[in-house]
Amino acid sequence: MESKGSTLTKLLLLLNISLVLCASEDFDFFYFVQQWPGSYCDTQKTCCYPTTGKPDADFGIHGLWPNYNDGSYPSNCDPNNPFQESEISDLKSSLQSNWPTLACPSGDGIQFWTHEWDKHGTCSESVLKQHDYFQAGLSLREKTNLLKALNSAGIQPDGQSYSLSSIKGAIKDAIGFTPFIECNVDTSGNSQLYQVYLCVDTSGSNLIECTVFPKGKCGSDIQFPSF
Repeated sequence: MESKGSTLTKLLLLLNISLVLCASEDFDFFYFVQQWPGSYCDTQKTCCYPTTGKPDADFGIHGLWPNYNDGSYPSNCDPNNPFQESEISDLKSSLQSNWPTLACPSGDGIQFWTHEWDKHGTCSESVLKQHDYFQAGLSLREKTNLLKALNSAGIQPDGQSYSLSSIKGAIKDAIGFTPFIECNVDTSGNSQLYQVYLCVDTSGSNLIECTVFPKGKCGSDIQFPSF
């Protein structure tokens, strides 16, 4: 017969394994977040272009973030599965173009992608391995094409103000789903288009309507700065 101590040890081990699995699987949807580089740079905080050069004047990926329906989110789910540059070697050029870093000091993107994988990607690792996670982000960006959606509605990054409703409407008309718009403030205190959130199902492939939006709000009219 097994001793009580041995049985307890096995139960604790199973409990620990189940907790680790739950930590990596338990989420309800993704936020797919893209940022406008002109608004990232046009603040008091400033920015630094990547070592590969100034990114295109287009929306860049910020992240693909697992979330819960109550508005909270998991993070840093698996310290035993750190970012491995070798896993995304075939995607690196595309990531530098579409998922660029603007943080200072200038970098090649590795530090940014490491942060995104360690904080957010590990929480969906049961669905998307590291390469699949970054590939999913690139595919979603191509699918959504936010700048084309806005330009088609006459909304240009020209420093002018546009109504928040027209920006949201242009994106919804183009891709079929309601976005959440996050604003920040430029050096003159004007509210500007900063980030666009879209919701994605747990496969990381399909856009869905959001059941909950992040906190925060924009004014009724916001600027769309050049870059």
